[in-house]
Amino acid sequence: MSAQPSPATTLNEALRTAPASATASAADVRITLRGHLRHTGALVRRNLLWIRQDPESMFDALLMPVVFTLLFVYVFGGSIGQALGGGQERYVQYVIPGMLAMMSMTLSQGVGTGFSQDFNSGVMDRFRSLPIGRGSVLFAKIAVELGRMLFATAVLMVVAVLVGFHISSWPGLFATVGLSALFASSIMWVFLTLGVMLKSAQSVQGVGFLVLFPLQFGSSIFAPTASMPGWLQAFTDYNPLSTLADAARGLMVGGPVAHDLWVTVGWAVAITAVMAPVAIHKFRTKS
Repeated sequence: MSAQPSPATTLNEALRTAPASATASAADVRITLRGHLRHTGALVRRNLLWIRQDPESMFDALLMPVVFTLLFVYVFGGSIGQALGGGQERYVQYVIPGMLAMMSMTLSQGVGTGFSQDFNSGVMDRFRSLPIGRGSVLFAKIAVELGRMLFATAVLMVVAVLVGFHISSWPGLFATVGLSALFASSIMWVFLTLGVMLKSAQSVQGVGFLVLFPLQFGSSIFAPTASMPGWLQAFTDYNPLSTLADAARGLMVGGPVAHDLWVTVGWAVAITAVMAPVAIHKFRTKS
């Protein structure tokens, strides 16, 4: 049986076969678009090989949808469902689209912790010494993390159907997944920046928790906002997770969509436009 190539071997092979313009010295190289794509593909394969060698890294994507769905449906479903004018079945229809929004942000944190671990292990120093596009390293991280998010989404929908969720619109479901992936990719730039700036993965997790916790629970993900205090309702109105959750409900179970959809897309574009250049610059200049 032939041995599986290591992540380092995969990247080195891609560099050896890259165009001449992509194999100049790391200091003065000007990499073509084709070179960026080849390097990104090699780095994606490298990251996937690490997941294959460490399957425990997928436990959060596997278990989080199961635990959160069962927790909120069976612990809070009855009481909140009554407030919605139904019962547990009514709450299932309400909370599942919101949980798609929650996962898009929660799993995004993993890209920052993984990035920080790579810096601390010396892997990123090796990457930055090679003639590869600096953006390729970051784009590869985001691509693999989006794959983990899609896997978690599939698990969530299986569990959701088992607890009674009815998919009213399959095109709406796919549109929701696409919208969640777009928003998640924008948040990943924030966590990549934190992964570069903070000294440890634990620090990234701590800061991420402080950011995620109020955004998730100060939103319409788990419960309607009508009974919240006025100041908190004002916060939820500007919270992108609320607009993402509400857009997901409109797409999947019916209701208004346009306003929440465009606000969510606007947030995603704005966050990416601001944070992507910051993350790439910090990665280039980190000492």
